[in-house]
Amino acid sequence: MQVYCNSLTEYSRLRTREVKIGDLLLGNLHPVRVQTMTTTDTMDTIATVEQSIRCIEAGAELVRITAPSRKEAENLANIKNELHKRGYTTPLVADIHFTPNAAEIAARIVEKVRVNPGNYVDKKKFEQIEYTDAEYAEEIERIRDRFTPLIKICKEYGTAMRIGTNHGSLSDRIMSRYGDTPMGMVESAMEFLRVARNESYHNIVLSMKASNTLVMVQAYRLLVNTMFDEFGELYPLHLGVTEAGDGEDGRIKSAIGIGTLLEDGLGDTITQHHRCGIIHHIPFGRETRHSSESAGYGTGVYDHHLVTNSSRIINSNV
Repeated sequence: MQVYCNSLTEYSRLRTREVKIGDLLLGNLHPVRVQTMTTTDTMDTIATVEQSIRCIEAGAELVRITAPSRKEAENLANIKNELHKRGYTTPLVADIHFTPNAAEIAARIVEKVRVNPGNYVDKKKFEQIEYTDAEYAEEIERIRDRFTPLIKICKEYGTAMRIGTNHGSLSDRIMSRYGDTPMGMVESAMEFLRVARNESYHNIVLSMKASNTLVMVQAYRLLVNTMFDEFGELYPLHLGVTEAGDGEDGRIKSAIGIGTLLEDGLGDTITQHHRCGIIHHIPFGRETRHSSESAGYGTGVYDHHLVTNSSRIINSNV
């Protein structure tokens, strides 16, 4: 693949592997799925359940819940059970940082787990600035040893996974070799993806999130090119701009970053991160998706139809 999309002049959605998240199918030209993340204390079961229901009724097709430690991961079972009692079976995603043991617990409970390759195994302490090739290879083996148990659990329980790189949390090792760059973001995820493929685990979604929309767009495009060149196939992409900001500023930033990639034909699920209230993320995400689909006949991100729709998104009272 010489570029990151099927065509630089005509809209054409890129086909990716199909991923199953509970009963929800993602990728492989299925509709772009809209998701969001709760803001409640995960230990407050009822508050999390009720906010999840509001999100689902607003149109969320996946709901992500933070699980920073073992206790939150274990409480996901109570949240899931209560949702099922109330008749809601929307897939849940556990958001994991730093704690592999929490991920291994969550993977036995919810339909999907998200891990950050920048801090799942590595730490960001700048204790070591330069790595020899041998030292770098040793670190890769350490990732393999620590990450493989989660992969095996996901395979056993049919759990999906998102390998979610964040521009602001690249590891010391990645920073030492690639710097604070889109290439560093891509390689951070690829290291984990290679381990998963070696274990014949493919129920994977990837993301390249950044608060800088230019970095975000470059990272996603580079990821597509890198995956195709190395594997000859593509995994589904989760699109998002981290910490987009408040109100109109946040909507503009998200529309630019996510909208550009959707017009490239990239993206299988989207989420919003602007600080205007969690329920308001969902209609905005649906409008963003709709605008790209409506402008599917266009010739690029500057197509008049998309610009008109983007203006309506940005100025809408969502």
